[in-house]
Amino acid sequence: MPPTATHPTLREPVLAGVVTALAGFTSSFAVVLAGLRAAGATEQQAASGLLALTVIFGAGMILLSTVYRLPITLAWSTPGAALLAGAASYDGGWPAAVGAFIVTGALIVATGTIPALGRLIGRIPTALAQAMLAGVLLPLCLAPFQALGSIPLLVLPLILIWLAGTRFAPRWAVPLTLLGALLVIAGYLVINRITLDWAAAAPTVELTTPEFSVQAMASIALPLYIVTMASQNVPGVAVLASFGYRTPWRASMFVTGLGTAAAAPFGGHAMNLAALSAALSAGETAGHDRSRRWIAAVSAGCCYLVLASVSAALVTVVAAAPPGLIETVAGLALMGTMATALAAALAEVGQRMSAVVTFLVAASGLTLAGVGGAFWALIAGLLVRWVLERRSIDQPRP
Repeated sequence: MPPTATHPTLREPVLAGVVTALAGFTSSFAVVLAGLRAAGATEQQAASGLLALTVIFGAGMILLSTVYRLPITLAWSTPGAALLAGAASYDGGWPAAVGAFIVTGALIVATGTIPALGRLIGRIPTALAQAMLAGVLLPLCLAPFQALGSIPLLVLPLILIWLAGTRFAPRWAVPLTLLGALLVIAGYLVINRITLDWAAAAPTVELTTPEFSVQAMASIALPLYIVTMASQNVPGVAVLASFGYRTPWRASMFVTGLGTAAAAPFGGHAMNLAALSAALSAGETAGHDRSRRWIAAVSAGCCYLVLASVSAALVTVVAAAPPGLIETVAGLALMGTMATALAAALAEVGQRMSAVVTFLVAASGLTLAGVGGAFWALIAGLLVRWVLERRSIDQPRP
């Protein structure tokens, strides 16, 4: 029987969900891997973290979408992973990072249950939050051009693929770049006669006993929480609202916060509402019947569970790549995010000085009292805002 108004086809929402998962996973996989490795994770711990995050937020998507009949999509915190990639060293190493991830999850849960905390996050100036994010992203976004000096023959093809993809197929630019990187790595392995340890490619989890330190809380937990809320959860709600859906805020924060805390001992850093990829499951690509688009989110969640099974194999391949190659893919993947963050940070003329200071401190690699630059960037930005810009902010607009 052909699809009718009474019997609509499932093809559109199911395919939209598959595209959502493929685009979300491939476009940010390299960023997450770079962040976990920079935070001190071994290759096995990074593979475990990818597996844990993908399984848990995939299951969370299925749960939320089924219960609320809404196209609620989740993701790992890509800006948060970029923050890890540029974080300063701190006492405790990887176990302390895991402890910070657990605290981040607890803060996300608290945001959904304590209205005052949600209002406090809402009072952080958008310009400063975006400037901090842009400063955190800068080191990774510089990686492709720095790598041109050391491995030009390997990096230049990836930059050209990304440029062509951005011009002709923007949605698939980063996945195509990742595919190009995998082909480059394969050629590199063949030419140098490097054999991979395929025994390590099987999906496994590695448990890390967390440690809790003040330095890790300030350097990782607090900035990771702010970046995840300001750059992922709040925009994620706005994207769904733009398509006429009201996000169940408390339930979403509970699922993502609890999921973050659950994934942390296995190496996962943070999960949140999806922002950019949310439009793929909530928009017209998921079908004309808005009441059935929740099926796209369920389909995406199921696809993520399948993708989780290949995460360890991807880590095994990437681990054999020459230094700088995976960072190149991560930097190219974050170009658009950084451009958006910079535009938002500098949008208001009267707030540009505080935004610039925030950006520069976050990008500087500053470490004071063992606490990294992301924390001090926000403090510096708020101070400059209070000293120099308070009058222009308080003045009513004509």
